[in-house]
Amino acid sequence: MYTNKPHRQPHWGVPPWHIDFTVRSKPIPASVDFAIVGAGFTGLAAAAWLRRLAPEKSVAVFEADRIGAGASGRTGGMVLAETAAGDLPGLGDVLAGFKKILDALEIECDLELPGAWEIAREKGIPHSPIEWEDSGTVHVIRKVPGGTLDPGKLVAGLARAANASRAQIFENSAVEKIEWHKRPVLSVAKKACVAGKVLLATNALSLDLTQLASRTHPKLTLAVLTEPLGKKQLDEIGLAGGHPFYTEDLPYLWGRRQDGSVIFGGGLVDADESHDLWRVDARQGHAQEFFQSIESRASCLHPALAGVRFTHRWGGPILFRENWRPVFMPHPQSENAIVLGAYAGHGVALSSYLGAWAAEASLGQRKLPPWGSIQK
Repeated sequence: MYTNKPHRQPHWGVPPWHIDFTVRSKPIPASVDFAIVGAGFTGLAAAAWLRRLAPEKSVAVFEADRIGAGASGRTGGMVLAETAAGDLPGLGDVLAGFKKILDALEIECDLELPGAWEIAREKGIPHSPIEWEDSGTVHVIRKVPGGTLDPGKLVAGLARAANASRAQIFENSAVEKIEWHKRPVLSVAKKACVAGKVLLATNALSLDLTQLASRTHPKLTLAVLTEPLGKKQLDEIGLAGGHPFYTEDLPYLWGRRQDGSVIFGGGLVDADESHDLWRVDARQGHAQEFFQSIESRASCLHPALAGVRFTHRWGGPILFRENWRPVFMPHPQSENAIVLGAYAGHGVALSSYLGAWAAEASLGQRKLPPWGSIQK
């Protein structure tokens, strides 16, 4: 038996997008073929994909807060190929697979894939579009596959697809504990739900349920949004083409255009000794200092950014394991449960891609990859 923390509304700021989908309340089912814990990119994609592949099977998604309340609704929306550890054996083409999922589920989320820029304080590519001052002159050193999307539209689109396929979504329904019998029993809102199989897609949250607390490192990563910039300003700073960017060296900085504004992100805030990110208040302490540092750093990158105002500050949970590979493995207590997470900042496309893969694995149609397991 493993308990989950009670639901609490975190103080992580407000991102600049909206999740336009309303979940209708309904009774918790007494039993279900597939129970999914976590209604972010992974959980919602898995739910929609399960119903697509096996419409005769019942699927329920249990979310402690609202859909997208964790990492998925608070990401920066920068789409990258592969994993934080690079291409892994058998991973496949993440971006192509992600686009296949979006097309099959008829999801529009403003996906654009012009490529992403790696930037560093070394000799850049010829005619580098970026030339910033940041403890040295920063240039674009290479372009890699990637792009951007609207996280709010992706969460809403996946939820809409799951709902249309008659997967059930339950908000404000924290899984308080799971008893690992042959058919796991989930305690949800003081009611028991017996599941044939379980998918745990809570990423950096509910680490007691996934038993990842001692094996991974949860953090809160931060982002800020500038006021709308003019076309001339965007041209001058090299971001008019819509390419997202990230630094190859430290201190880490990433960003992208958001309509006419620019998102800048960086910094990792630790949870307390309990690893409970819900307790982190982004309005004070180290988080507040990091926000000020990101804004100061961004304002000094280029004269066109001097004096720019920032309209939004927000944080989102992120999870790391030692080798930077995602967690994608059977639960330590049950072969009838899969644990997914630890995307380490590469989850915008990868999480949906692996969610669909997990659906196929739960149906016995595909094997889990060997690189997703953590040794006991």
